Amino acid sequence: MYFLTFDTALDKTYIALFEDDKELVSKIIESTDDKYHSAFLVQNLVNILKEKGLTPQNLSAIGVNIGPGSFTGIRACLTIARVMAQQLNCPLIGISSLEILSNLNSSNKPSIVIMDARKGMCYFAEFDKNGNTIQEAKLESIENLHLNDATHMIITDKSMSDLLIKQNIKNICYNAATHNLGKHLGALTAKKAKTGSHHWAEVKPLYLQKPSITISNKTLL
Repeated sequence: MYFLTFDTALDKTYIALFEDDKELVSKIIESTDDKYHSAFLVQNLVNILKEKGLTPQNLSAIGVNIGPGSFTGIRACLTIARVMAQQLNCPLIGISSLEILSNLNSSNKPSIVIMDARKGMCYFAEFDKNGNTIQEAKLESIENLHLNDATHMIITDKSMSDLLIKQNIKNICYNAATHNLGKHLGALTAKKAKTGSHHWAEVKPLYLQKPSITISNKTLL
């Protein structure tokens, strides 16, 4: 079984192609001076399949990051994934950013994953030591966080990591190294694909909050 995973919701685009449990190709794409990294997604999906002599019709499933994260990245990623899954009539497995990042925990501790959501808020989720969800992803006030790095492995983005370091709380910052998040998304996709139908129409974006909107001062006539 071939399956493809991709993620443009986080700091970079992560793409990976698998045959069963074997990773065939993995690619990480960064933004350029004039283009956001998600702009390169479609062409890279085509190139990766072509590199292995495959077409979209060879895919048995697709795994995608549904957020939270960049609004632009979530929309780009999920739109392409839903269209592909619909046209190919294959399962689409949606996985949250926080669950993907929880896979960076290689200890025997349970995980807490937090990401900066701005305005004093963060995205928060908790997982047991086997990666099972204890607390689904939610929006939480940073002031309400009570973190203990002795009992949990704490995984963060750079903004939250800087804040926790000031409080002498140890954490894994996913931005601090080049982690292969496509590989982790693939492992979760393979696991979840074994249960349920995973119809493309059921996979929705996980924004958790509304995007900032700038309203013009001009009166529209």
